[in-house]
Amino acid sequence: MDIFIARQPIFNKKREIYAYELLFRDGIDNLFPDIDGDLATSRVLSQTFFNTGIEKITGGKKAFINFSRELLVSKIPLMFPSNLTSIEVLESVEPDESLIESCHQLKQKGFSIVLDDFVYQQSLDKLIKEADLIKIDFQKSSRAKIEEDIEQLSSFDITLIAEKVETFEELNEALEMGFSYFQGYFFCKPQILREKDVPPIKSNLLDIIAELNNRDFCIKTLQNLIERDVGVSYKLLRHLNSPYYRTLCEINSVRHAIVLLGERSIRQFLSVIIMSGLSSDKPDELTRNSIIRAKFCQQLGNTGGIRPNPSELFTLGLFSHIDAILDNNMEKILKSLPLTDRIKHALMEQDSDLRDYLELVICYERGNWSDVIKSASSLNISPDKISKIYIDALHWADSFDMSMCA
Repeated sequence: MDIFIARQPIFNKKREIYAYELLFRDGIDNLFPDIDGDLATSRVLSQTFFNTGIEKITGGKKAFINFSRELLVSKIPLMFPSNLTSIEVLESVEPDESLIESCHQLKQKGFSIVLDDFVYQQSLDKLIKEADLIKIDFQKSSRAKIEEDIEQLSSFDITLIAEKVETFEELNEALEMGFSYFQGYFFCKPQILREKDVPPIKSNLLDIIAELNNRDFCIKTLQNLIERDVGVSYKLLRHLNSPYYRTLCEINSVRHAIVLLGERSIRQFLSVIIMSGLSSDKPDELTRNSIIRAKFCQQLGNTGGIRPNPSELFTLGLFSHIDAILDNNMEKILKSLPLTDRIKHALMEQDSDLRDYLELVICYERGNWSDVIKSASSLNISPDKISKIYIDALHWADSFDMSMCA
């Protein structure tokens, strides 16, 4: 059976990563009601902790994982490191004495207990006392109901997570209500407060991208452009001297880096660094997710039977959040970007072979597993390869020190 694992970020008030929830689905028959919850959870846990490595998937952050009642009562979470595992108890789990006692024992062992999709009922009070965090769905509940539930929880020692926060307006509402953590895709949406031009410092970075996208770019010209920007030069040399690349000798000049990496790799690497510069005032996860998408798209293109240009796919994934990065309308931004028409059409959500790859990536990261299977089939990509490609993309993106890239 094919095991799919994806991660969804959970942010703190500073929009820094606090943890990742692991989203998973097992096999072609992937509608959740048709899958045995224990079997699916056991497989993803085995795949995650024993085969893949939790650190590789979460970058060392905590993993929020849904456990069924049976697994909780059987103390299965004790198999896993408490410092990296937060136990999510689904709203459908009956809070009987056996479950409450299991949660109590797991909490004493250092695990964080999280109540998912929470709606207050008095019958939950004993379970709430064992919980550390509670997640409230911003799409399911009205604001009045959320405020009512928060009032009911005020006497408990509980930290609140707002989940399915899809816009910055909802984020601000959650902050005002007293939530401490936030989960959803608000971070990759543009905040268009007013029409604004690209700042000069960011225009300089776009000039380098323009040269990178020149089919016949000159090494000397590129070298001169990079050397004019001390920040880009420093980031390039520092990262290529990191253990991740394990080079036989230290790289001591921009030209040395360009020659060593080669044309294709230097295009990709500089694009990542420049994208980080463009998004310096944004959450690190926005840059990280752009990098994941770039590598994910590229490697999917190398896997299927269609085999489009991998460089175009990399650029497509990397620029898929450019509207959120520059806080502007995608159509307006693309008018000033030196990208191919094929990439621009795909970014504008127009039908194209490139767009199909990006759609597959978006479906995967959101855990829309049935759509993943359909998209993979249309692109002649074997489903059993997708999860490995995704995890490799996570590892590649997480190798970038975001504080250095910013």
